[in-house]
This record gives sequence, C-alpha cells and structure tokens, in this order.
Amino acid sequence: MEKKGKIVLAYSGGLDTSVAVCWLMEKGYDVVTLTADVGQSVNLEEKKAKALKTGAVAAYVMDLKKQFVQEYVWPALKANGMYQGTYPLSSALSRPLISEHLAWVAKNEGAVAVAHGCTGKGQDQVRFEVAIGALNPELEVVAPVRDWRFSREAEIEYAKEHDIEVGASIESPYSIDENLWGRAIECGALEDPWNECPEDAFEVSVSQEAAPNVAENVEITFEKGIPVALNGEQMDGVSLILKLRSIAGAHGVGRIDMLEDRLVGFKSREVYECPAAITLIAAHRALETMTLAKDVLATKKQLEVQFAELTYTGYWFSPLKEAIDAFIDKTQETVSGTVRVKLFKGMATVTGIKSAKSVYNHDLATYSEEDAFDHGAAVGFIKVWGLPLKTWKQTHKQDQEKAHSLSVSC
Repeated sequence: MEKKGKIVLAYSGGLDTSVAVCWLMEKGYDVVTLTADVGQSVNLEEKKAKALKTGAVAAYVMDLKKQFVQEYVWPALKANGMYQGTYPLSSALSRPLISEHLAWVAKNEGAVAVAHGCTGKGQDQVRFEVAIGALNPELEVVAPVRDWRFSREAEIEYAKEHDIEVGASIESPYSIDENLWGRAIECGALEDPWNECPEDAFEVSVSQEAAPNVAENVEITFEKGIPVALNGEQMDGVSLILKLRSIAGAHGVGRIDMLEDRLVGFKSREVYECPAAITLIAAHRALETMTLAKDVLATKKQLEVQFAELTYTGYWFSPLKEAIDAFIDKTQETVSGTVRVKLFKGMATVTGIKSAKSVYNHDLATYSEEDAFDHGAAVGFIKVWGLPLKTWKQTHKQDQEKAHSLSVSC
C-alpha cells in the first residue's frame, strides 16, 4: 500500500469518526486525531486512549470551552444569532473553532491533509471545508463518510467487523452533536416529521409535563452585551452557561423541533436542546429594546439575519461577517443592565428589565400627573408627518374620482 503521509482527523470518538480512523488507515494515511472539548461532557483522556487503540499514530486533546464561549458564543449572543429565527447555531458555532485547531495541528505535524466525519448531506462538511480553505488553502480535505457512502446500518456492521467500540446501535441510532450552547439530535425515529421526538433523546431538559408546577425567576446581568452574573453572582462564561443550562433545562426550557432548510438544498427535521441559549437570547433581546435607539435596533435586526446565515453556511471567516461583527460590537457599548426571566413549563419569559443606560424615560411614557410630554406639540407633528400623503392625494384627486366613477358605471 502506498503511504500518503499524515492526515489530521476531527475526532469525536463516535460512530462516524471511529470508523473513519480505520478507513483512512486502509487508504494509506497515518492518522492523527484531534478531539476538541467544547462542552460535550467528554473525557479527553478516554478519547485519546480510544483513538490510539483504534490505530491513530498521535492523538491531540484540547479543552476549548473558554475560547468557544469568548470568541464564538458571545459574538453569536450579541447578534441574537438564530438561524431561521429558531435555531441558536450551536453546532455551527463550533465548526470554525475546530477548523482553526485542525489547521494548527496539521501544520505542527506536517500533515498533508485534514479530515472530518461529515456526510454528503450535511452542512457541517461545508463549514469545515470552507473554513479550512480560508485558514490554509494548501491543505487537502478528506471526507471518509461522504466517500464511502455507507448506510447507518452498514457503518455499524463495519465497526463490529473491525472491533471498533461505538456508542450507537441499530436499535438506538441517534446522532448527537453537543457543546455548551446546545445539543443537536438527528436520525432514527426523528426522520419522520410526524413522529414525536422520543423522550430518551433528551438529556439536559425535561418535558413540559415533568417540569415543576412552580415558576422560577432568574436575574441575568449583562455588560456590553455579555452576561457576567447570574442571580447577582459574578461568573465566568463557561460556568454561567452550565449553571443556567441546569436551571432552565429543569423547567423544560430550550427544546426545539423544526424543519430546517439545509445548505445543501433540502429540508431536514432537526431537534435541539438549548436551555441556556434560549434563555440568554430572550434576555439579551429584551435588554436591547431598552438600551438601543429605534433605527439602530431596526438595522441590527436585519444584520442579525445575515449573521445567522453566514454562520450557518460556513462563512464565519468572511469579510462580510467581520464587518457585521464590527457593527454589532458598536451597538453593544450601551447594552448593560439586568434582566429578570421567569422559567415555567418550557417557557422563558422576560418579566423585568433595568439599566443605567436605558433610553426609556418614565416621565415621557407615563399617563400619570408626572407626564412631561408636550401634548400640544402633537398637532404640528401630525400635520407635518401627514403632509406628503395629503399632498399626493390632493394632486391626484381628479384621477381617483374618475377611476371610481368608471368602476361604478361598470
């Protein structure tokens, strides 16, 4: 067999990447694995041992949770990043980060290529390969799962034949992708949109039926768009997300079941668990309504859609995404304050907002005796505001009357 050199595989230790190690070895590569901990409850040392046992010549393990939150999750939160207004981009956010470290390991190991475990149907293949192309255009990218075209069942059989330990079975075929920002659940019964998602697919949230009958309030404090405290306790980003995930998940918050328009051209049924993301985005959006001007909010909402699209489609490192980031960062200079959120039976409802940067003025808004609004100014305002429409109608009055008379005679 011709030796092809080293290849760096993004390795989760699940079915696809475990089989990929063996398959790449059969193709003549020396496999180096990279396992990135982005909050998926992974034992890095166990993954390292498994990769080496499967045949990898070297295995890198990296705790990237802090970098993931600071450089990927917080920018997405500041942008209220929600693909199709529903999905908080949890899996999409981790791909450019993993790609960044794949490129680094490849350079460190003198590898000729990198590899991922994505199928030809998924959008993750696009995210990895577009990001790698932006970070190191010279690197070849190999996609074993896409190339071998195994069915899920055939892949499991291949693993058994090669004595590869995997966590999936034909009886329990869920494909899970997890990080601090959320869990994505695919395959099995979920492929029929009529089927309700089985309860055993969820891990970090309870059903609405099982959620407590008593609501719980949480207070989230933001500084320049970034959450810094939960219920008055200062916390780092990773700790805050984990704590809030536990609290909100216990109330059934964050379950998402949607038909998603994939980048590759078809719809896919996707189920997510994102308790912390859903709660934080709701709180952040509410705080922005108090601290941002009307025209800034309107423009930002338009750019939020583009931010989500760019992230979802693998354009994290694009110049447009960087330009949108700059605009969003500017808007966040005043987004500081505290938001109270009620958690109850799957709902995260904002019930209070306060901020030293508030644009809300009680004396202007109130209808009480403290009312400071100049009601007399409204007459002139309405006259000027309506003048363009009034002028247009006066100018075209005869045309409109003629058209009306014709329609009546007919």
